[in-house]
Order: sequence, then C-alpha cells, then structure tokens
Amino acid sequence: MQIVGYETPAGALFVSDGAPDPDAPPGAATGEVDRVALDAGTELSWRLGDRRCAGTVHDGGHVACGNETAPYCEDHRSTWVCARCTGACLKDEMDCFDDHAIYVAAFAPDTFKVGVTRDWRLDTRLREQGADRAVHLRTVENGRIAREIEAGIAAHGLERVDGDRTGDSAAAAGNGSPDTDGLPDRVRVPTKVDGLGATVDEDAWSTLLAGVDYEASFAFDYGLDLVGRPVAETLASGTVVGTKGRVLVLENGGTTYAVDVRDLVGYEVVEGEGEPARQSSLGSFG
Repeated sequence: MQIVGYETPAGALFVSDGAPDPDAPPGAATGEVDRVALDAGTELSWRLGDRRCAGTVHDGGHVACGNETAPYCEDHRSTWVCARCTGACLKDEMDCFDDHAIYVAAFAPDTFKVGVTRDWRLDTRLREQGADRAVHLRTVENGRIAREIEAGIAAHGLERVDGDRTGDSAAAAGNGSPDTDGLPDRVRVPTKVDGLGATVDEDAWSTLLAGVDYEASFAFDYGLDLVGRPVAETLASGTVVGTKGRVLVLENGGTTYAVDVRDLVGYEVVEGEGEPARQSSLGSFG
C-alpha cells in the first residue's frame, strides 16, 4: 500500500493498493483508494518503506507513479496560484468573484497570521490550518480585493491610515505606516508543532487586536489535552490522540509524537509485525 493523500480538517489518510503499471494506458487508474479516518483512539500499525511520487487520485481511483521524487514529481505537482496572488490575478482570467473573508489567526503561543478565504469556508479554513484563535476582520466582494488587503496587512500590519485600520482595496497594499510591523501570511508546520500543548498568549493577542474592528471571533479546541509538547517525528504507528490541521498526534510506547501528514504522502506502508488483525480494519474506514 501507498499513502497517496490526506484530508483536513476531518483528519484522514488516503491509501492505495495500486502500483505503477508500464502497460497501463496513460492516466489509467491502477488502484483503489481507501480513506483511513484518524479519529481519536484509532490504532495505526504501519511501517514506512520506500517513498516515491504519490501520483494522482481521481474519481476514487489512484493513478500510480514510479518517479522517485516525493511527495510529487514534476508531472504530478500542482501549484495553487491564488496562494501567491496579491491582487493582480496570476490566472489567464480572474474567476474569484464570490465574497471573500479576511481574517487573522492565532497559533499558540504567540504566532499570528493574516489570511483570506471564501466567506462560506472561513470556519473550515481555520480548522484546516489548526488555528487556536481567529477574528474575521471583514468580507469583501471578490478575491482580488481580499488579496490586496491581505498583502497590505502582511507588509504593514493592522494599522491603517484614513481611520480604517484594515484598509480598503487599493489603499491597503500601500498606505500602511513604515513603522508598523506586518503580519505573515503563512505559518510553517514546525512552528505549529512547537506550540502544541501551549495556550495562546492572551496579552499578545489582545495587544494585536487593540482597537481593531472585526465581525466575529473564533476559538477552537481540538481535544488533544496535551501535557507537554510532542516529539516531532515521521511515523505511522501508534494510537491516534487526534489531529490539528495537518498535524497528526500519536501515542507510541509512552511517548507522544507530532507528525506532519504531508510528510507521510508517498510512502509505501506495510502492517507492523504482530498486528495481523489491523489490516482488515482498513475497509471499515472506506
């Protein structure tokens, strides 16, 4: 079997029994995909083997790839251009005409970021990232305006001129005070792992939001109940404690581990020795 993908915020891994077949037509599926839910208490007993490109998953089937580059080779790597947009569309034609929310998210203990998402996906997007706290600053009419405001906050922070601390579509990108610290628009997974078991610094969060108008606030509990920070590791064996964004927390041999599930994608896995009954349990998660 090969781990070929993952799902957030629900928490799941996708595994396939397919293998590269040189005689298969181009783009033909060579295996079926099973969804393994990462619910608390689930027992995983996989040993990691070789790692290669995870190929693609389409309509429930897996198109396997034999290239060694993992998790994806050049043929199967996709780039979401919207993540790099700052208001000037990078696509052939702008297509983000639905309402977009601009937010600030907090990751324990004191890491904060600005972001945008489609308005209807806000709660889901925050959970996908594993945010501990967040505020919804405002909603605008399309993605271009949202990205301009995001870029302005990333460069200059929440302080804004003309009495508007979050700016408007054109002003946000260039009218911030040069003395104001900006907010990052992304947070790396190792930083999120470092904050596991901690709580948000209330003073830092309150200071950041002092005087800022926002539409709604959020607080998330992922049910991990950690006493201390888990050990960062790449493994797929142990009892699932839970997930937080794309971080999987496992208990194994009395130690708690934090696994970036993206680091598992592409690995061939086999059931651990002495755990024959767990192989059959895969089907129950499909």
